[in-house]
Amino acid sequence: MQDRLAAFAAARDWQRFHTPKNLVAALSVEASELVEIFQWLTPEQSARVMEEPSTAARVEDEVADVLAYLLQFCEVLGIDVLTALSAKIDRNERRFPAPKEAGVDVDDQGARHSPE
Repeated sequence: MQDRLAAFAAARDWQRFHTPKNLVAALSVEASELVEIFQWLTPEQSARVMEEPSTAARVEDEVADVLAYLLQFCEVLGIDVLTALSAKIDRNERRFPAPKEAGVDVDDQGARHSPE
């Protein structure tokens, strides 16, 4: 996909605009457009968002935009996105070991954590 995105940009002479700053800004904008779809939905409505074909298409388009800019950003900076993701999961597995009690993540002081 990164090669295809690079070829697409090269065919249009867009590489000069694909600086890390520009790509991360575009990524932020596209992520915000994805958020906008869900902004005023209840949790229940958000869980069913893919049931409406026109909304599902919008979600898929924005997900594609976010992923495309992230992949282009990684390409420009020489980041192997799958290696970076794997390393992050490894760190989170060490930071947040699976709880002994299913469904609860509590540290020694009783604080609950999210995996980020």
